[in-house]
Amino acid sequence: MRSLRVAVVGGGPAGIYAADILTRQHEQAYVDVIERLPAPYGLVRYGVAPDHPRIKEIIKALRRVLAGDRIRFLGNVDYGTDLKLSDLQRYYDAVIFATGATADRALDIPGIDLKGSHGAADFVSWYAGHPDVPREWPLEAESVAVLGAGNVALDVARMLAKPADEQLTTEIADNVYEGLKANRVKQVHVFARRGPAHIKFSPMELRELSHSPSVDVLVAEEGFEIDDAGQAAISAHKGTKLVVDTLLKYLEAEPTGAPHQIHIHMMQNPVEVLGADGSVVAIRTERTEYNGDGSVRGTGEYVETPVQAVYRAVGYLSSNLADLPFDNEAGVVPNEAGRVLDLEGERVPGVYVTGWIKRGPVGLIGHTKSDANQTITCLLEDIDGLAPAEISDPDAILDQLAEAGVEVVTWADWERLDAHEVSLGEGVGRERIKVVPREEMMRAARG
Repeated sequence: MRSLRVAVVGGGPAGIYAADILTRQHEQAYVDVIERLPAPYGLVRYGVAPDHPRIKEIIKALRRVLAGDRIRFLGNVDYGTDLKLSDLQRYYDAVIFATGATADRALDIPGIDLKGSHGAADFVSWYAGHPDVPREWPLEAESVAVLGAGNVALDVARMLAKPADEQLTTEIADNVYEGLKANRVKQVHVFARRGPAHIKFSPMELRELSHSPSVDVLVAEEGFEIDDAGQAAISAHKGTKLVVDTLLKYLEAEPTGAPHQIHIHMMQNPVEVLGADGSVVAIRTERTEYNGDGSVRGTGEYVETPVQAVYRAVGYLSSNLADLPFDNEAGVVPNEAGRVLDLEGERVPGVYVTGWIKRGPVGLIGHTKSDANQTITCLLEDIDGLAPAEISDPDAILDQLAEAGVEVVTWADWERLDAHEVSLGEGVGRERIKVVPREEMMRAARG
């Protein structure tokens, strides 16, 4: 069996699953997982709200993979800056890109650039303790609009409405806790273009909105509409039925008088962010109606809701990668089952993609694993045609990075950083306290 050295660029679930599947299926495969940040796990660490420890359980499985004998973690290495594709091709037989999607998809409506208008991905990165975002977040608004009908919109709404002290059992970073403690939000309005049967919430996420005693969830009766396509979806999918049932319970429930409210408005399409003196003062939405096939059209009837901030949660978008073709509209690297294609549609030898950079930001973590399996299957089918790396010494890439002044965070370094975060939490009775500034992370990694 031919020995195989592979670089995986991206240390989130997609990249780690690819490394795991490859080393399981090929006994002579050796993988370096190259990550831009000093910490692994990608969006599981930096895209999940701190009050979702259940989802973070996946980290235990990812940790076991990265601790494997034939997998190395090389953190704090930025592809495109510290390494180029030509560098990777010198040291590896194949390269897999698993860089995910971290930017906000644009929403092209008037006023979206006003002061007080934010991308949900930026806010998520802040409250998840990402080291590359500002330490503070403006939370002066008392009424906020969240535009979107997916789980990210629910996370944003919940984090804005939930009191900071209820987060003290989590791994929330200190600066995030202090920011949320000063949060003035009382009313959060979530807007969805379609009705309850077409909303992309997961049942568990939706139910969690009401778990805080400080939050009432209110569903507007106007807009609670189900067309024939929606009824078919309810009949065909258990998850859809659970979402509709939960929304119906919120609709029928009496408000408790809690100090914070999350209002869910359906069949309303955001068309303009209204401003005064350069700042957000309201969101204008157009009521919609069904076309009969699950799609909607505008009715010409508009509603204005006073808000002082707007968060758009209309999807994530991948960023283009140096030396690779990129489909800017779809936000993916052109590929065929994970094999990268050039601008003429021809395969780029030895270069592959997996995860959201491959298929777009859709699906859950389970889809990411099957996606990685497809890519690795293609790579192993191609193995006989892969050109061997020019340099076979596994430490040669470390030498190049050291000569360039790059401080590589190894797995042992990460374990020191991980232990440091846990120790900070133990000091105050918390699970851990996430370290935010990159320089502090590097100090902890070095012991």
